[in-house]
Amino acid sequence: MLLWRLITGCFLAAALVSTTLAADDSPKPDDAVAKINGRTITRAELYDKGAGTLLQQRYDYYHAERETLGRVIDDELLAAEARRRGITTELLVDQEINKKVQDPSEAELRVFYEGAQTDQSFESVRPQLLARVRQTRAKKAREVLLSTLRQQAKIQIRLAPPFSEVALDDSQARGPKNAPVSLVEFADFECPFCRQMQPTIEKLLKDYNGRVALYFKDFPLSIHPHAEKASEAARCAGQQGAFWPYHDLLFREDAALEVSNLKQYARMLRLDATKFDACLDSGAQAPAIQKDLTQGQLLGIAGTPGFFINGHFLSGVVSYETLREVVDQQMSPPAAPVK
Repeated sequence: MLLWRLITGCFLAAALVSTTLAADDSPKPDDAVAKINGRTITRAELYDKGAGTLLQQRYDYYHAERETLGRVIDDELLAAEARRRGITTELLVDQEINKKVQDPSEAELRVFYEGAQTDQSFESVRPQLLARVRQTRAKKAREVLLSTLRQQAKIQIRLAPPFSEVALDDSQARGPKNAPVSLVEFADFECPFCRQMQPTIEKLLKDYNGRVALYFKDFPLSIHPHAEKASEAARCAGQQGAFWPYHDLLFREDAALEVSNLKQYARMLRLDATKFDACLDSGAQAPAIQKDLTQGQLLGIAGTPGFFINGHFLSGVVSYETLREVVDQQMSPPAAPVK
């Protein structure tokens, strides 16, 4: 039952935010969702067989839940600070946000007007410009206040992303294989978003030294003409024990992925050029790449990068804070059941 843990996680997370749902009303894996000629289709079977199409939708739902939870937490932080000061939340917001917002000068408004690219006169749009600047500055002041309150508070996020089993197989690994947290990355060497994520991943591995292991899965997209061969080249380098140095070269900002360049990178790393060229030219690594690609498609991945942190799915360019949040969840003991 690959995806049952996913759906129960979503409903448990909702219960943590609101306790109005009675425990007996929570969906269970053996709940009947349909009957066909007397045979019962359970909720668990529904999610198992729908893995390839439901994962991204569940991630979108999780993302919406997480944004809502963030607003709930922010509201609670403001309310708690107001109680500490013995004032109302409205008064706190007025003192710490509204009254600290300074109106822009006329010169500053003129600059905003010039950047607005409008045919209307400055005088006609001045009220709207002023309101927009005030709103922007109030938003920044609110974030400064909330940042301070977050640092002072003890916040544990238990809302986990959707879950799915991911077979590691023979994936290239960076970090100890017995690490408590595994980060599986499905990536495309020609994908700019995958390249953008590399410094964030490196920081995570450094900050959690020895406690997080990275596993790489190939997911070359058809829209990238050089991605497939680049994945083959990295695997060919891996045969000579140089997968990660080669991986890092391919994700450099100035990396070119034509076959001639792929062969040149092998020489830069002082690999056996004859063995590398024969491996790359033969296409011997293509079946292994197709295996990763098929696995990702069955899981429901449609684009890159895609991440599974101990099986919990995150999609696209995600912040360091989000990665750290999920890693910390996996390192913490399970939350007590909500009663």
